[in-house]
Amino acid sequence: MDKKANIRNMGVITHVDHAKSTLMDFLMCKAGIIVSARSGETCFRNTRKDEQECSISKSMAISLFYKPSENNLNFIKQSRDGSGFLINLINSPGHVDFSSEVTAALRVTDSTLVMVDCVSGMCVQTETVLCQAVAEGIKLVLMMNKMDWALLELQQEPKELYKPFQHIVENINVIISTYGKGESGPMGNIITNPVLSTVGFGSGLHSWAFTLK
Repeated sequence: MDKKANIRNMGVITHVDHAKSTLMDFLMCKAGIIVSARSGETCFRNTRKDEQECSISKSMAISLFYKPSENNLNFIKQSRDGSGFLINLINSPGHVDFSSEVTAALRVTDSTLVMVDCVSGMCVQTETVLCQAVAEGIKLVLMMNKMDWALLELQQEPKELYKPFQHIVENINVIISTYGKGESGPMGNIITNPVLSTVGFGSGLHSWAFTLK
């Protein structure tokens, strides 16, 4: 916490029911905050009684420590001394009624994880909060979640998977181009591109994810 250069403030924005809570449970499991047997069903951030009853998470911040592996030279270079990163992860609600909390969360973040259900695709609330993030000039990472649903239940072929993935990335980049400030913005060019590892693919339920790199 004393090494300010190694601290990252990151938000999470998404539409309701895109499995954000499940994915965040596994991130906290990886950081050793909750046990792996309960991850995915704990919904650790639902601390209030009304949140537990309605299964809706409101804004909450949690600090996670991440130490990159020795072969991850890019992360080691960014952390300067190779000691790892403190990631202040700010969960924001996906329900439309709590958009004001998303706005407040975006004001204190350096970057944001945009979660999209790879089967359902972009939804209204995702577009709304994404426009806010782009207007603030925040760097984006796109996460295609629920790949287990597409692969195991729907049993989609590679070509069937590729089309919605391409459509989601294009929709994200259209919003960025429309509401962003181009390469002259405070964060530079924030267009998402799988080749540049700004798009991830995975399953929060089964605790795996990857980038093309």
